[in-house]
Amino acid sequence: MIEQPPILVTGIPRSGATMIASALNVCGVFGGSMSKRGMFSNDIIRDEVMKAYFIDINADLLGQYPLPEVESLSIPADWKQKIERVMISDGYKKGKWMYKDSRMSLMWPVWNHAFPDAKWLIVRRRTGDIINSCSRTGFMRAFKSLENQKVVGASSEREGWLWWVHQYEQRFVEMITAGLNCKVIWPERMVHGDYQQMYQTLEWLGLPWNSEVLSLIDPLLWHVRKKERDG
Repeated sequence: MIEQPPILVTGIPRSGATMIASALNVCGVFGGSMSKRGMFSNDIIRDEVMKAYFIDINADLLGQYPLPEVESLSIPADWKQKIERVMISDGYKKGKWMYKDSRMSLMWPVWNHAFPDAKWLIVRRRTGDIINSCSRTGFMRAFKSLENQKVVGASSEREGWLWWVHQYEQRFVEMITAGLNCKVIWPERMVHGDYQQMYQTLEWLGLPWNSEVLSLIDPLLWHVRKKERDG
């Protein structure tokens, strides 16, 4: 149906994947309907295709807890058709296209089976910063639960999130070890004006640089710079 393999943007939640996906979109990558909350994640794939799959495997819909067990995942035979059907119905004609979702790393064999030639962008952030962000974010609730803390061997919410971060990191190692075409990017480098990794990523993806990326990303980072100056 679609000849061009996708760009798949993933990472641990609260790492800046939305920022990276928005930059790709500005540089001409098609994502389809991405209207909800500025997440730059296709609405239909996220709310229908991914949601149905996570319900089917009894995993948390937000990718918090419980997580999918990679070694026992079911691989839908029609995953490729489902994803491409959404993109075409959303208006895809030709060129680069993407889907962004942190949960893809939790069930990467499904996506890899459907799109073995995909280019994966793994968005990273320092562990402590992710944990702090989780603690401050209302919908990140999994390890406020003492029961969930106990199950994963944690004695506090912070320890629970630390366990959770390590689970995602383990998936990244699996993806790279399995030979997926991955590139790691750290958006925090742009906090200090270092856009070299962004330039390299766009080149790797075969995308032109668009100066609008700077005006798009900079407002998202100003408060981080201010925090570091005031800290």
